[in-house]
Amino acid sequence: MTLRLCNATLKRAAVRSHACRRPLLERNAAARVPSSYNRPQTSPAKRMDIKDHIRSIPDFPKPGILFYDISTLLAHADAWSVAMGRLAKVVSRHAPDLLAGIESRGFLVAAPLALKLGLGFVMVRKRGKLPGPTVAHTYALEYGTDIVEIQSDAVVAGQRVVILDDLLATGGTMNAAIELFRKMGADVVGAACLIELTFLNGRQRLDVPFNALVAYDQ
Repeated sequence: MTLRLCNATLKRAAVRSHACRRPLLERNAAARVPSSYNRPQTSPAKRMDIKDHIRSIPDFPKPGILFYDISTLLAHADAWSVAMGRLAKVVSRHAPDLLAGIESRGFLVAAPLALKLGLGFVMVRKRGKLPGPTVAHTYALEYGTDIVEIQSDAVVAGQRVVILDDLLATGGTMNAAIELFRKMGADVVGAACLIELTFLNGRQRLDVPFNALVAYDQ
């Protein structure tokens, strides 16, 4: 009888001891959790500034011109992937059937983006650069004219097209490409670039929705 009482007393003491230790253990465990544990984390893609990967080269291709070089962006795998991801979100809103790239750096933008979105890709080139039958559009420059072409079977009437280039300056070539596709019966639903030079007011020449990932005011 005495042995059973002693055992019962020991069990109750052990339970009380465990109950006293549990809050202390929980406090110690909480103290080991980093203070940032419950803070929302921002992904590197959301934090990345694409401008950090675009190089500015003065006096190129001639004195007085500041050239924005995307070679450094193309060479940085993570930055290029982020740029393509952001453009994909913008372009996919227009539900295009085809993407068109303007010669020549526009090819670097439009072709991988078309692959990413599962779309076809069309080249807009200067006169005489495409084989087979072509359709041309002549447009005015500051001094003289120029011509852009696409192959005559590159687009079907009614197809939705988004036109891309690396940079929008005065908007003359982009506007010419838009008119060229309309001449073929296509529905140009948007345009986009990596870079926009806002001080040249190029988007004012466009009558379609336009987006750029970054903008420079000089």
